[in-house]
Amino acid sequence: KSFLFNFASLSPQFQNVKKCLEGSKQASYGSGNSTNSTRASYPKLKCNCKNDAVIRTVKNGPNVGSMFYGCPMWPDTKCQMFKLIDGNNVDVEDLQFRLLEKDTTIAELEMIQKFRDDKINKLQLKKEKLEEELKELHNENCKLRMDLMKSTTNEKNMFLGLIVFLILVIVVYIFK
Repeated sequence: KSFLFNFASLSPQFQNVKKCLEGSKQASYGSGNSTNSTRASYPKLKCNCKNDAVIRTVKNGPNVGSMFYGCPMWPDTKCQMFKLIDGNNVDVEDLQFRLLEKDTTIAELEMIQKFRDDKINKLQLKKEKLEEELKELHNENCKLRMDLMKSTTNEKNMFLGLIVFLILVIVVYIFK
């Protein structure tokens, strides 16, 4: 069975799925004439040269009447894509392929969500640390303001004491 899927966008841990699926590709080649056909009920596949494969019907040989996927450029290409369509298994194969796509998407989204959760946790820890630092700075600022107010009060008291001392000196000098 041939599953054709673009694995280029997948993360490295999904490359083993790609290798497994590529290893299971089977190439079979038929003989005889065929005609192109378009059937809406069959899934679309890509041929080996990345074109949309066409559905054809075998006209001669042992598989007369059978439908198969083939390269739209055949016989003018070396692609030689040939995959018989088994009427009973097309839906199952299509569903299996869709399930693989969905499972891969879910796994990628779960991995992305895990990375986002980790980043959120790191940012929350950083936020808590910064909030604690801000609280410490606020406390230090309050302490410095209190010290400034005390020193201002002490300065005023010293100035008043100096004035009182000068007045006493003047009074003592005058009455002497």
